[in-house]
Amino acid sequence: MGSRRAAGERRRTKPAVVGSVAAVVVAGAGFGAYAMYGGGAGTEDGARTASAAGEEVKSGPLTAAEVTSTAQRFLTAWQKGDVAGAAAATDDAEAAKVLLTGYTKDARVKDVALTAGAPAGERVPFAVKATVAYEKTTKPLAYDGALTVVRRAGDGEPRVDWHAAVVHPELKDGDKLVTGEAGTPPVEALDRDGAEISAAKYPSLGTVLDGLREKYGEKAGGTPGIELSVVRGKESKAAKASDKTLLELSEGKPGTVRTTLDPALQAAAEKQVAGKARASVVLLRASTGEVLAVANGGHGFNTAFQGSLAPGSTMKVITASMLIEKNLASTDKKHPCPKYFSYGGWKFQNDDKFEIKDGTFKASFARSCNTAFISQAPELANDDLTKQAKEVFGLSMNNWSVGVPTFDGSVPVQSAAPMAASLIGQGGVRMNPLNMASVSATVKSGSFHQPYLVAPSVDGRKLATASRTMSSSTLAQLRELMSYTAAAGTAAEAMAGVGGDAGAKTGSAEVDGQEKPNGWFTAYKGDLAAAGVVQQGGHGSESAGPIVAALLRNAG
Repeated sequence: MGSRRAAGERRRTKPAVVGSVAAVVVAGAGFGAYAMYGGGAGTEDGARTASAAGEEVKSGPLTAAEVTSTAQRFLTAWQKGDVAGAAAATDDAEAAKVLLTGYTKDARVKDVALTAGAPAGERVPFAVKATVAYEKTTKPLAYDGALTVVRRAGDGEPRVDWHAAVVHPELKDGDKLVTGEAGTPPVEALDRDGAEISAAKYPSLGTVLDGLREKYGEKAGGTPGIELSVVRGKESKAAKASDKTLLELSEGKPGTVRTTLDPALQAAAEKQVAGKARASVVLLRASTGEVLAVANGGHGFNTAFQGSLAPGSTMKVITASMLIEKNLASTDKKHPCPKYFSYGGWKFQNDDKFEIKDGTFKASFARSCNTAFISQAPELANDDLTKQAKEVFGLSMNNWSVGVPTFDGSVPVQSAAPMAASLIGQGGVRMNPLNMASVSATVKSGSFHQPYLVAPSVDGRKLATASRTMSSSTLAQLRELMSYTAAAGTAAEAMAGVGGDAGAKTGSAEVDGQEKPNGWFTAYKGDLAAAGVVQQGGHGSESAGPIVAALLRNAG
């Protein structure tokens, strides 16, 4: 078969999604009108080469004709309401039939008009114009979508690569569309001063507002409206994704819920991440845990609260507290920082393979020497770091009650090389800016205060606690380490001009498949603590550092 793809192998390309628009896209090369009103629905079947009885199985790259005719077949059937026909044009007819049936029955979408755009390789964009009708209430619906054509496993026939996003770009597999009385009433979120918070005013708060409605909609005193919504399935719920309103047919009466957000600081945070699609930052009041600002440069996911990323060397704040407590390190005592250190079959090294000869632990912390921490692995039990994270910093217990969905950090028990890697924030350790801002807040305040966006007095919920605090000696040394790093270490350039009682730690975390590491930065000043990450940003001092430091300066 030469260079052709083996039988049954599928080309799987995730369909890209075009943002929603009110106008229908003009079809390319006359494709749209032809597809919608017949003339090509049966073409694909006529050209089919079955695998039965030893016949040749289709393989190799898809032709333009195969892509066009397959898309035509699917879109034409969908528009006509021929669910069985549309489902048969996909590579997962059962799943497609369920969702397309629900599109009419549950989402109550009618008068569907689909206009295909010009194919780009195996991907075909299309525009949807329809009407959503619930009892006597109707409202127009318009959005852009896309599908991708692949070869079906087994016979190589071209089919639409089925995913829920083919029906609507906001859907993940397992989700569904439903129109009806909203499951929860709308909420009017307020900042700490009582002013309304909106996604229009603070673009990165869209996911936060979704989370507030999900938790407080029924408690805030509002009444539900009629909406077309994405109802999340098991996988989306496991990822802590909230249900999402796509179209409001009639308004509900919102209840109100006050948050801890500071309007000036929130505006400053939004400004810092604007134009940085993979940047996230959180600012806390260290003595209470109140979230004063949270912002994400990419607005589709709340990485600041729900991200699960290796924190790199910012984890050394927790590791340093543990080493000091175990008398394995002390700020001004000599501490090894060789170019390399091997443990558990892995050879670890420092950035640019530097070493510090006859240096102190303070020098190693300030310069972020990896081997200074890895070299202590032989003296540690496998669960020592996990215990420190849980007992002192309140992390990795999955019990925070912030007011919206969060990921509360993970420091799993590991052994050998992965345990050593976890000491420098690699291995299996996972954090987000909320977690790392809390780490700096714990150092500054002296004890863990669970972060929260909505005061516990609003609904009587109980905040998470840590089982112990650091000794006064350990705490004093840890503050000295972070203060020195902010003044003369890797964080000095970013923290220049912050002034006052300040401390910081930089980090960069290697991620498989990325050219650049994720850049991290965590810091405190006065009673404020903040942390940020810029994915694929490189060194934290150059990427996340300026964002965090600017917030601390803005806060006075």
